[in-house]
Amino acid sequence: FTILKNKPKIMIMQNLENKETEVHIPDIGVEEQRIISLNRFIFLSVISFGLYPIWWMFEAWRFFMQKDKLNIMPAARAIFAVFFIYPLFNRIQNYAKAQGYTPKFSSAVMCIGFIACSLLVQLPDPYWLISIGSFLFLIPAFQALNYAKQHTQGLKLIHMQKFSIPQWIMIALGAIFWLLILAALFI
Repeated sequence: FTILKNKPKIMIMQNLENKETEVHIPDIGVEEQRIISLNRFIFLSVISFGLYPIWWMFEAWRFFMQKDKLNIMPAARAIFAVFFIYPLFNRIQNYAKAQGYTPKFSSAVMCIGFIACSLLVQLPDPYWLISIGSFLFLIPAFQALNYAKQHTQGLKLIHMQKFSIPQWIMIALGAIFWLLILAALFI
């Protein structure tokens, strides 16, 4: 395969008869998507005390808003995740299945687990820290969405090998808060 520089949406292929054929790559109208590894997702979720998953949900909703031309507010859906996490899980699962993703997860079980674990923040010290583990119920959807994005033709991807500047800021602030909380628990 060779991609023409002046026409990024056209690909020239040679078939068995050695004849060139033009194949059009669809442009799905979505901005570049940043893909992070599962380990990075887990680390950012823990260091941010569970705030990074809100950002991930915002990005997921924004992706579907652009891809499916939805009239939604991704930020509101991320902030009020308790109401919108189930439809997000279903949308991700359907999209991943259409891209050939075979593992399945129960949207209902993941939704209940996420909400129940998030509510543990009301527990007394230090037990409220268990609520940070609510991101564990996002992992199946996270993996499915990454797979689907990587297997969508015409989608521009950036595989993040390093942390971005906002992520470094979040890591620094999170590390400070973790140190303060751990010091408070032991003093």
